[in-house]
Amino acid sequence: MIDTVLLDLDGTLLTFSQDAFLGAYFTELTKVFTGMGMDAELSVKAVWAGTKAMVLNDGSKRNAQRFWETFADVLGLSGESLRGIEAACDNFYVHEFDKVKTVMKPNEISKRLVRGLASKGYGVVLATNPLFPACAVATRMGWIGLEPRDFRLITHYANSRYCKPNPGYYREIFSKIGKAPENCLMAGNSPAEDMIAGALGCGTFLVTDCLENETGADVAAFRRGTLAELEAYLTSLPNPEPCS
Repeated sequence: MIDTVLLDLDGTLLTFSQDAFLGAYFTELTKVFTGMGMDAELSVKAVWAGTKAMVLNDGSKRNAQRFWETFADVLGLSGESLRGIEAACDNFYVHEFDKVKTVMKPNEISKRLVRGLASKGYGVVLATNPLFPACAVATRMGWIGLEPRDFRLITHYANSRYCKPNPGYYREIFSKIGKAPENCLMAGNSPAEDMIAGALGCGTFLVTDCLENETGADVAAFRRGTLAELEAYLTSLPNPEPCS
């Protein structure tokens, strides 16, 4: 019986296209680097290199360590300089990142969905690809009126050793929350990154409002629908049995 729901964030609970988000995000983030006297183009290159290092992480280090080691290598930074840049980025995510929310489409469902699941007794996990620090994830949650306390677990780059679509990302979640995949359902907007959880025995639901399917994968086999249809489906499920 399903008693835990994993929810993707970008393109699922947050309704925007990835391209629009990335364009607005890098426009604002680059200002942090140039404000510190760094080259804009090289800094963005370092961010992408660090992101790739996280996606390819083999689990031997946390994603945050992978990112900042790679970022430093690309730019030839020392430890002290790197700490200053990391602090400036965290400050950006807390105080300036809100400017990016203009790319988001109005959405009244996500907050109601998450809190409705919790009220029914479901455990809810924010299974967002752990490429950002916790403060950046918290800011994005705030765009739809959610808070860290709304979730049993939130994945971010400092508490994760894998990224989507590596199945290790989902295994790590199941281990942390002490749940078998068969007791969980993963809902997200990417066949490649989110539906891979199904290969481990987890239930899946493909959210189609902002579908990301660059490879044109066949999605016919997946239970799928809009965010509103996901809400209706989850609402129709029986309340989970209380733990004895």
